[in-house]
Amino acid sequence: MISEPRALALSSLPLPHGFFTRQGGVSSGPFASLNCSVFGPDRPEAVQENRARAARAIGAEPARLLGLRQVHGPSVRCVTEAWEPGREPKADAMVTDRPGLALGIITADCVPVLLADLRAGVIGAAHAGWRGAAAGVLEATIRAMQALGAAPERMRAAIGPAIRQASYEVGAELRETVLAGAASDERFFAPGRSAGHWQFDLPGYCRARLAKAEIGAVDVIEADTAADPERFFSHRRRTLAGGGPIGHQISLIMLPAA
Repeated sequence: MISEPRALALSSLPLPHGFFTRQGGVSSGPFASLNCSVFGPDRPEAVQENRARAARAIGAEPARLLGLRQVHGPSVRCVTEAWEPGREPKADAMVTDRPGLALGIITADCVPVLLADLRAGVIGAAHAGWRGAAAGVLEATIRAMQALGAAPERMRAAIGPAIRQASYEVGAELRETVLAGAASDERFFAPGRSAGHWQFDLPGYCRARLAKAEIGAVDVIEADTAADPERFFSHRRRTLAGGGPIGHQISLIMLPAA
């Protein structure tokens, strides 16, 4: 039995962070075991313990782990202090220059992106589903970090586990929305398995948008949430299986105390 949270991290992002898997928590059933979403039907006490375990794994105090009511849009919150549970603002990204605040993003196929300018002491965390990415949530996060003194050329960004192109068949609405932003983004679509559908490279699309914003470096964890049920929750996998409740993994980043 796995008793500790399992997280993926990048040595190129040298500050406390982690892209957590679904392993190492206390939830059961479809939420087994490190479900960290406070907005689902899992037992609240189990979710609280899971989030506390994830926080402690990166050296954060559980009470200073912050989350959002993610709405698949471009809104960003600048965080100066911890808010109370149940008062999470509606947004899809956070930035801060305050040590000890752990920024948490919840995903189950969407792209979690963690960013840092170590010289400025500014970090960010963004939830990039296709709608949010196309609406500019990553660029909005970068601008919010710049307002705190960060510089794009000094930033490092890490893209965590997400649904990969081979698993992500999409329809015309998504494709048309993405291409309305830039026709050159056709390169992120491959022929689908059925007529009128395409395979979309969401992590690649996010990486390209970060590169266009002239981020200093972008690293990607090559993991497919939809194709790896042992390690990850997946909305697409759940949908293809007929629906039902689902858990969500968490990604965290924090500025260490001086």
